[in-house]
Amino acid sequence: MEKQKTTPMRTMILRGLSFLAFLAITAFVFSVRDRAAELAVFGYPGIFLIAMLSSATVLLPAPGLAIVFSMAGVFHPLGVALAAACGAAIGEITGYLAGIGGRSVIERMDIYVRLEPFIRRYGAIAVTVLAAIPNPFFDLASIAAGALKLPFWKFLLAAWVGQLIKMTAIAYFGALSLSWLFNFQ
Repeated sequence: MEKQKTTPMRTMILRGLSFLAFLAITAFVFSVRDRAAELAVFGYPGIFLIAMLSSATVLLPAPGLAIVFSMAGVFHPLGVALAAACGAAIGEITGYLAGIGGRSVIERMDIYVRLEPFIRRYGAIAVTVLAAIPNPFFDLASIAAGALKLPFWKFLLAAWVGQLIKMTAIAYFGALSLSWLFNFQ
């Protein structure tokens, strides 16, 4: 009987800490968003950081995809895609934490109500598909994955695979577009 009382309290504390971590990370990233492009001068590690910071903002715009597109004209597109996918997958942890900590807040959103059954039914496959498509709803998919307690390792792996697909397409499209544009006579 004693154990049942501590488990809900522990869960509430964990949710509260997760939500606070999410808020702190989002506030920090949003405050430095205008300086993110300066990190690109650091090559692949800079691209990694930009993608991570861009993905760490939940439902707030950040320049990540534009940097991937443009940096693929300077660096090898596959390297850009790998660095960006790793950074973006790690950045999506904030959405996952928000789902663990702030489930009651997002359950009232219409788009969440539509995404939640998809994530519940297909799990990591749904996360992969939504991460691979450039869309503003992936943040909500990350939140849903956290709220539905999708195992963390499955979420992270699925987010990385989806981000790798998306970032590879954007990087190669950027490399081809920029080379065509600047070689056009």
